[in-house]
Amino acid sequence: MNSKSPVVAVVGGGPAGLMAAETLAAAGARVHVYDAMASVGRKFLLAGRGGLNLTHSEPTEAFVERFGETRRAQVGRWLSVMGPGALREWAEGLGIGTFVGTSGRVFPADMKAAPLLRAWLHRLRASGVQFHMRHRWQGGLDGGAGAGALALTFDTPSGEAVQSADAVVLALGGGSWARLGSDGAWQPWLRDRGVETVPLVPANCGFDVGWTPFFAERFAGQPFKSVAIEATDSRGRHFARKKGEFVATATGVEGSLIYAASALLRDEIAAAGSAVVNIDLLPDRSPAQVREQVLHPRGARSVSSHLQSRLGLDGVKRALLNEVLGRDGMHDVEKLASAIKSLPLRVVAARPIDEAISSAGGVRLEALDEGLMAHALPGVFCAGEMLDWEAPTGGYLLTASMASGVVAARGALDWLKGGR
Repeated sequence: MNSKSPVVAVVGGGPAGLMAAETLAAAGARVHVYDAMASVGRKFLLAGRGGLNLTHSEPTEAFVERFGETRRAQVGRWLSVMGPGALREWAEGLGIGTFVGTSGRVFPADMKAAPLLRAWLHRLRASGVQFHMRHRWQGGLDGGAGAGALALTFDTPSGEAVQSADAVVLALGGGSWARLGSDGAWQPWLRDRGVETVPLVPANCGFDVGWTPFFAERFAGQPFKSVAIEATDSRGRHFARKKGEFVATATGVEGSLIYAASALLRDEIAAAGSAVVNIDLLPDRSPAQVREQVLHPRGARSVSSHLQSRLGLDGVKRALLNEVLGRDGMHDVEKLASAIKSLPLRVVAARPIDEAISSAGGVRLEALDEGLMAHALPGVFCAGEMLDWEAPTGGYLLTASMASGVVAARGALDWLKGGR
C-alpha cells in the first residue's frame, strides 16, 4: 500500500462491510470504514448470543434454492465467489474452528461470535484498514470525475465532516434492529440520486393473530413443540410442509418454523389482508390414528382430558384448538380430528420491522451491475442486507451478506483499475 493507492470508503461496519474492507485492503487499497455506532459488528454479536450460526453445510444447489425464485440466480453468483465452504475456510484462517450441528448448521467451535470478530478486526487493522466510529452518513455523495471525486458527509461527535474517496461501498444494513445501527435512513438519499429501491419490510418475523384475552394471558411464551406447518397463498404459491416448533406470543406466533414461512405469509397479508397457515399438531400420527383416538368413547371426561390422555396433546395445543374451533367445533368429533391434523390459523399482520430478525426490500438488484455498482452512481457499490433479497435463518443470510461484500469490493477494484 502506498500514497498512490486508491482510497475506498466503506460505510457500514457489519459483516458485508467488513468483508468488503478485507477484500479491498488485500488488494492494496487504502480502506476507511465508517460506522454510526461506537463499535462495529453489533448485530453480528447479537446474532451470536445463542450460538453464532455462520452458514449451513447442505449441498450448494440446495443452499442456493433457499433464496427464492426471483433472486436465487443473482445470489448464486455471489455464492460462487464465496460460498459456505469458503466461509468456513475463512474462519479457520482466523484461528476459529467450526463444526456442523445435528441440523446441518455450521457454528464456531466455541459457538461464540466475539472471538471471531476480535480476530477479524485485528487482521483488518494489521492490513491497514482504518476505522471511524460514530460517523453517521448524512446522504452526501457528491463528486465528478477524477481521483478522490466522491465526497461523503458524516455527522460526527465533533460536528459535520466531509471525507473524500475514489470509490464507495455502502453496506448500511436493512431496517431491523435499528438500535444496532441499521435503520434504513439511507433509502430516500439513494432514491433522490436515481437509485431504485423497494420499501423495506420485515423478514424472518412473527405475526399477529388476535388471541382472546384468555389465550394471550395464559399461553403467551408457551412453545408448540413437534408440529408441522404448510401454507398456500391466493396466487397458488406453496410453502411445503415443514416440521419444527414455534412459540405463542401475547399477540400471535413467532419462532423458527413461522420464520421459515414468513415471506409467503407476509406477502399474502399485503395482497389479501390476512393469510392462513395450516398446523399439524401431531405430525407423527396419521389422520386415521388421530381420528380413531378422538372417536374413542370419552365417558365422563372433558374433551380436553380426553385429548390429553388419548393423544398426548399438551395444554397449549388443546388451547389453540379451542381458540380456533370454539366450543361447538371442539364437540364435533369429525371436525376436531381433522383440525388436529390441519388446523387453519389465520394471521393478520406481520410484526413491526424493528422486531424482525432481518428485512426484505432495499436497493433493487436491477439498479446495480454485476459488480454491485449503482448504474446511477458510478463508483458507488452496495452490499449486504440493504439489497433487495431475503433469506431464511440457518446461516443463509450471513453467508450471502458476506459474499456480497466480496463481490462489491471486487467490483470496486475492477472499476478503479480502469473500468470507469
